[in-house]
Amino acid sequence: MKAIVFDTFGGTEVLHEAQTEVPEPGSGQVRVRIQAAGVNPVDGKIRSGTMEAIFPTTLPAIPGGEIAGIVDAVGEGVDHLKAGDEVLGWSDTGAYAQYALATATVLALKPADLDWTHAAALPVASDGADRVLNLLDVKDGETLLIHGASGALGTIAVQLAVGRGARVIGTAGPANQDYVTSLGATALVYGENLVERVRALAPNGVDAVLDAAGKGALEDSITLRGGTDRIVTTADFRARELGVVFAEGPARRSAARLAELARQAADGTLAITVGATYPLPDAAKAQQASDAGHSRGKLVLTVG
Repeated sequence: MKAIVFDTFGGTEVLHEAQTEVPEPGSGQVRVRIQAAGVNPVDGKIRSGTMEAIFPTTLPAIPGGEIAGIVDAVGEGVDHLKAGDEVLGWSDTGAYAQYALATATVLALKPADLDWTHAAALPVASDGADRVLNLLDVKDGETLLIHGASGALGTIAVQLAVGRGARVIGTAGPANQDYVTSLGATALVYGENLVERVRALAPNGVDAVLDAAGKGALEDSITLRGGTDRIVTTADFRARELGVVFAEGPARRSAARLAELARQAADGTLAITVGATYPLPDAAKAQQASDAGHSRGKLVLTVG
């Protein structure tokens, strides 16, 4: 099969196309013929080697972990999925490839009205948004500040927080202010004098902060909160030195919750924005765009 591989850590130049063996599913796994794969900031951090302490990588490796595709082989012990089922979820063997193995219990059936690219944009962002809002214990009537509100995770987090009854102030670039507003947040441009501008919008303070951008906003967040309580980042690796919680990984992947959010995305009650798509051979370009940041919504590789 065709796959994008890296044999050494480094910049996007280490990514290259290769022919690899089609994997065979083990017990509890299925093989998925991938139609689309999500591109996430963590993919570039793993490729560069900066995530080795958290996600040790055996080289050569296929990047990515977020897939949407068609089940084409079923391993022993799997009885709720069959060949031909259209699914979305997380890969066990990398996502930038024509085929991947996946643990059957973390795959959700794809609604017929949800296209492949939007399906591939959902698992990581929805899991991350759900997980962090639960860590922050965001409640009705509270004010939540979200850095990176126009990104893939931020887009979903804004909507889920608003659905909980919270008021959301979302930072984003100048070009994404109307977009963040459309999601239900009060939009704010990131950058200088952020503390003063947030305080002007929320004189009583913010109750919690989600940093999905990793662009150096933790110090301002600590100032706004008057300490490190109820601040979580998914993107800034300085978190521990500053005493802030870093949401390291998806400890509670839920196929049931993913299926619920996929249904909402299919019927239009949850907005999933795909910022750009790239064919599989252009994976390096996709990661370059991801590494640069500031994109609206999700970047997706089209495979099938």
